[in-house]
Parts: sequence; structure tokens; C-alpha cells
Amino acid sequence: MTQDVKTEQSVNHDLLYSLHDKPGFWPSSFAALQHVLASLVGVITPTLIVGGVLGLGSHVPYLISMALMVSGVGTFIQCRRIGSIGAGMLCLQGTSFAFLTAVLSAGMIVKGKGGTPEDILATIFGVSFCAAFIEIFLSRVIHKLQKIITPVVTGTIIILIGIPLIKVAMTDIGGGFGAENFGALDNLLLAGIVLVSVILLNRSKNPMIRLAAVVIGLTLGMVVAFFMGRLDFSHLGSLPLVSVPIPFKFGFQFDLAAFIPLAILFCVSAMETTGDLTANSTISREPVSGPIYMNRIRGGVLGDGVNSMIAATFNSMPSTTFSQNNGVIALTGVASRYVGIYVAAILFIMGLFPVIGGVLQQMPKPVLGGATLIMFGTVAVAGIRVLSQANLDRRNMMIVAISVGMGIGVSTVPNVLQALPDMLENILKSPVAMGAITAITLSLILPETHIPEDAEAKAVVTDGEDDAAKKKVAEVGNT
Repeated sequence: MTQDVKTEQSVNHDLLYSLHDKPGFWPSSFAALQHVLASLVGVITPTLIVGGVLGLGSHVPYLISMALMVSGVGTFIQCRRIGSIGAGMLCLQGTSFAFLTAVLSAGMIVKGKGGTPEDILATIFGVSFCAAFIEIFLSRVIHKLQKIITPVVTGTIIILIGIPLIKVAMTDIGGGFGAENFGALDNLLLAGIVLVSVILLNRSKNPMIRLAAVVIGLTLGMVVAFFMGRLDFSHLGSLPLVSVPIPFKFGFQFDLAAFIPLAILFCVSAMETTGDLTANSTISREPVSGPIYMNRIRGGVLGDGVNSMIAATFNSMPSTTFSQNNGVIALTGVASRYVGIYVAAILFIMGLFPVIGGVLQQMPKPVLGGATLIMFGTVAVAGIRVLSQANLDRRNMMIVAISVGMGIGVSTVPNVLQALPDMLENILKSPVAMGAITAITLSLILPETHIPEDAEAKAVVTDGEDDAAKKKVAEVGNT
């Protein structure tokens, strides 16, 4: 996405509508629809995955409705800016993949204790509500956070978010957890159709097709699944006509082991939001330094925290700003924050009708897996990209190697921690928590490398040359 943004910036030197312009109804509606298409899969997919992995069954359509409605409310707050809450820019708010690993871990903790689907949701939303205050606090000191959450730490955590999710995607490609026909050829065929179509569409020269590649791929997969007899919409008639948001519908529960990984991720989310809003400011031809810029960053990060708190209250997972919408701004030349109000309205209206969630729930697991394999792989690659921006000297390479190793290690061999107290085991079984704690701890205790790697390498070469010269002199002397 970064390359797309840079390319479009070099082409579109002038914006059609700047930040404070008010486009008419049709231009605003058309631009808003493109933002919705670019982000729709990102908004609903985490709920589909959590619902499938944790066995939430009949609750899924309602949860999808809440995800869409909360995304609409969050987008309105970010664009409109209410008091000091919100960036006051065209940035869409939605459920983040960054929290998915920790949310699944929280659900597994409750499920392992014999909890019901309602207990699982009560705990997920309870700890999310409490953890959101972490980001609200950090919004006041965001300029100091970079000293602790460095690119080495952030990149490591993002890699550890993406890699465990790839296992979830591959399981869906096979047919889903516990599927009787796991690995059947028709499952692989469905996933392959979606995977190939997304790849081909993503290589299109038309930027709008690239933005909608995942949506088009999933739609194609659903059509093929329909003709294969894999879809059953008979239950849609039992769904209510309208979804009514009910605060903490499933209750409110708290678990410390589930809270800590989410709290860490809210710190990372604050840094990611800072990056997203900086890119947004650049594309929107707004300042990227000075008091106006910093005020927007603080308001945007505060908006992230408040919106995540609202999300938990109304039964949805933590949310954050979506970076892909920066690409839509660059493509359309529309940076008006008033377009965000149209985006918010579309998302909210979609969420009102649970039939939308009911249809999406019928999406076969292989269809979803074919798309999420790419998306989750992209998350891991994004972590590698962040690391590439850091100075990977011997110290930082050691931090990354140990932290990634520990994170992947506990996710593949969780029994290695079975001798620890239950609470500590549940905390450290999360690859994100284990990797983040390791990376932050090592960053704080290992001394900084003051000699540049190239200088050190040059010294080694020079020493080698000196040794060779001395040897040659000795040989001449002997002769």
C-alpha cells in the first residue's frame, strides 16, 4: 500500500477536495463507497474468524452487525472530532487484525475453563474495555512512547501477530477446525479459486480493482460455493429485522492473563495509529510537524482508545485506524473529512440489518481462508518492513532473534510452560505477550552498540590486511 500511495502522490499533485472542503452528495457518496469497499473485509473478517475458532455460532450475525455499527460510530468520531477526541481527518476506524491473536488467546483461556460462548464474549469485551484505557492514557504522552516501543520492538510484535494467524488461515483452507471433510479436494478448490483471483486482481493496472480485490475474490468464492451446494440461507428468516445495540449484552468479566497481551497491543496500536495519521497528513497536504500535527496525533490516538472502549461496550472487538484508506485518498484526490461522515453512515446502516451478518456467516471456511492467508501473510511482512527501517546491528538482531524465537516457540510448544503457575502460563502462552515482553526487556537491559557495523567490518578487514602484510614481510625476510 505504501508504494501505491507514493505512486499516486507523484501523479496527483493537487487534491480535488482538501481536508476542510465539502463535496456535494454524489462525489461524497462515490468516494465514501470506495472507502467502504477497501475496508469492509477488514471490518468483518476478525469477527468471522473469532466466531468460527471459538464456536460462537448463532451470536455471529449480531457480532458482525455490531462490528459494522461501531466502525461507523468510530469513523464519525475520528472525522468529525468531538472536543479533543478524534484526528479531524478522513480516516476510517475498524476492527484490527493486530488484536486477533490476543483475542483468540483470551477466548481459549475461558473455553479451557469450560466457559460458555457468553462467558467467552463477556471476558473478551471486559478485558478490551479495560485495556482501552491504556491507549487513552498513552495519547497524552505519545511523543515519549517511541523511546520504549522502538521499531525493533514494534516490528517483532507485528511479525508475531501475523505468523500464528497463518495457521488459522490454513486451517480454514482445509475446511475449518473439527471439519469432517478436512483437507478434501473441494475445500482446496474453493480456497484456490479465491487465492488465485485475489492475486490476479491485485496485479491489475486499474487501482480501483486492486482496492476491491479481496471483496471481489470473496464474492466469486461465494458464487462458486453456491453452485457447489455449500450455502444454506434457510436460517435467515429467523433473524430479527433490525439489530439493536445493547451495552454489554453478554455480561462483563475480567481475566488478568487475557488483559496483559491486549494491553501490550494497545501500546503498539498507538504507534501504528501515529504512523497512519502521519501518512494521512502527508497525502492530505497537511503539516507533519508542529502543534497542529501533534494535536491531530494526540486526538487520533485518543479517538482510537475511546472508540475501542465504545466497541467493547457494544459487543465488538478493539478498533483502530485503517491504513489502506490512505491509499483511497491518494487514488481519488478526495481528502475531505466530511466524506468520512458518509462512510460512517454507510457502515452504520449496513450494521442495522443482521441479515448481512447472516449471509456472511454462511461463507464457507475455505473461501475465507483463501483470502485471509494473503491478509495474514501481509501482516507478518509488514512487521519485516518495520524491522527493515531499524538499524539491525548485532544487538538488535539478537533482540529480534530471541523474541521471535520465544514467541513462535510458545505458540508451537505451549506445554513447555506447564510447570508455571496457571496465570503466568496463560499470559506467556500468548506469542504476542511472550515476544513483546522479551523484546522490551532486552531493549532496556542490553547496552546500545556505539560502533557502527560497517566500521567494525572495516576494522576486521584492515586487521586481516595487516596480518597478511606482516606475513609477507616475514616471508621476504626468510628469503
